[in-house]
Amino acid sequence: MNRTLIFRWIKVIVLVYSIIGIAFYYLQDSILFHPEPLGSEHNYNFTIPYKEINIPYTAKSTINIIQFQHTGTVNNGVVLYFHGNRNNISWYAKYAPSFTKQGYEVWMIDYPGFGKSTGQFTEQQLYNWGLALYKLARVRYSPDSIIIYGKSLGTGIAAQLASVRDCRQLILETPYYDFQSIAKDWLPFYPLNRMMRFKIPTWQYLPKVDAPIIIFHGTNDGVIGYRNASRLKPFLKVKDLFITIEGGSHNDLFHYPLVTQKLDSLLIR
Repeated sequence: MNRTLIFRWIKVIVLVYSIIGIAFYYLQDSILFHPEPLGSEHNYNFTIPYKEINIPYTAKSTINIIQFQHTGTVNNGVVLYFHGNRNNISWYAKYAPSFTKQGYEVWMIDYPGFGKSTGQFTEQQLYNWGLALYKLARVRYSPDSIIIYGKSLGTGIAAQLASVRDCRQLILETPYYDFQSIAKDWLPFYPLNRMMRFKIPTWQYLPKVDAPIIIFHGTNDGVIGYRNASRLKPFLKVKDLFITIEGGSHNDLFHYPLVTQKLDSLLIR
């Protein structure tokens, strides 16, 4: 191979590298997040009792919250549920009965641009809204009756909230080390620490959580790899739990008896 051909291939490689990097930098939000907005007039048709709340957060933003009511005879507390990076509450409502049957209310929040929630979608806004949901729950519940639950994207938000506010438990379903590490699996040769606008460093929040931490993660998760989540183990306390679901993927963990049985045992008061 002559020198001219080598330089030509180097130029091609540099060009492709640059195009991919520039495209990711400017399109990262649409690549990482897939919200499904809903009009303010949209009527939910959930099959379990619920109450809808819309909170004007600023002049240009509104927080939409669905409070699923418990179906037990005793109110055991509330689960603050932070969902994943796509769709809206409508898609995640199917998980509420796992908690309501045990006597817990489930309060789900849609992030800015998701469902009926409006406003600017930033990392700090996610933390701010998580805190707003917690403060709303504290009007009715003491910290030992509040469970903070995160799924996928929501695990980092839940971990951050539990690091600054007391709760009974922090439960994380398919968590990640931080946002850069997820993208690193797809773009290993880019300086993602400088490129990415969202950091959400779950690993930094876990050591600050006083409540028990329970993590569920499947070995066949194709969205957030099991190896990625395993990096959180050194930041857990001695009595915290990291529960491995053999063969589990990103959205099917509730099909495994190990998950449902363990969750039921955690919810008993």
